[in-house]
Amino acid sequence: MHAVIVRSAAGRGPNAEVTLAEYALAVLHNALGNYPAARDAASWACESDELKNTSLALLELVEAAARAGQPQHAVDAMDQLGSRAQASGSQWALGLVARSRALATVGPAAEKHYREAIERRGHSRMAVYLARTHLVYGEWLRRERRRQAARHQLRTAHDMLSAMGAEAFAARAARELRATGERPRSRSAQPSDALAAQELQIARLLATGATSREVGAQLFLSPCTIEAHLRSVFRKLDITSRRQLRDLALP
Repeated sequence: MHAVIVRSAAGRGPNAEVTLAEYALAVLHNALGNYPAARDAASWACESDELKNTSLALLELVEAAARAGQPQHAVDAMDQLGSRAQASGSQWALGLVARSRALATVGPAAEKHYREAIERRGHSRMAVYLARTHLVYGEWLRRERRRQAARHQLRTAHDMLSAMGAEAFAARAARELRATGERPRSRSAQPSDALAAQELQIARLLATGATSREVGAQLFLSPCTIEAHLRSVFRKLDITSRRQLRDLALP
């Protein structure tokens, strides 16, 4: 139903909001293992001229097409992503291409690309993509019947994804880990679990040193509303200052 609504809006012309919505659908379907649906959503998103989200959608398209048994579709998307990454030259972008090349490569040659992707992503602050790279590498290793190596990658992916609250991807990692014969570790309770989603979002932003006015501007909320949420955060986390908030390891 969500896809129908989004594509109905798309019929009125391409825009960044529709592209972002289709990209989000692609991420969700990839997380759930619904690869044909992820491929369709990512393909829609890639039709836009909006550069940032279409680049991320290409990443989702490579994974979805490769997992849906359409290697040439994956290669075509990888080539588009590669040309953009070369222009950027950043470690993060080149890591995305290495991951995509690994997904689009059949056989043992894929491994060097997985390793390159993890090495390049290790220098990036985008931890979710690093975690997802460990996940797809672990999936590949399991299918190559390298169970012990697969467990290491999948365990790393599961721990990272669970800690950051990416539950659907964490569940996918857990399924793969169980398939190797290992039971995933349960995530221990964290103080931040008591926070509502918006409170956690505000806490993360304030922990970077941003002011209430700056956070309010980002979230389209008044500074007074931010302060009210902050008081609730302090109470739930049993802290009394922004300095203590910055010292916490928020997911």
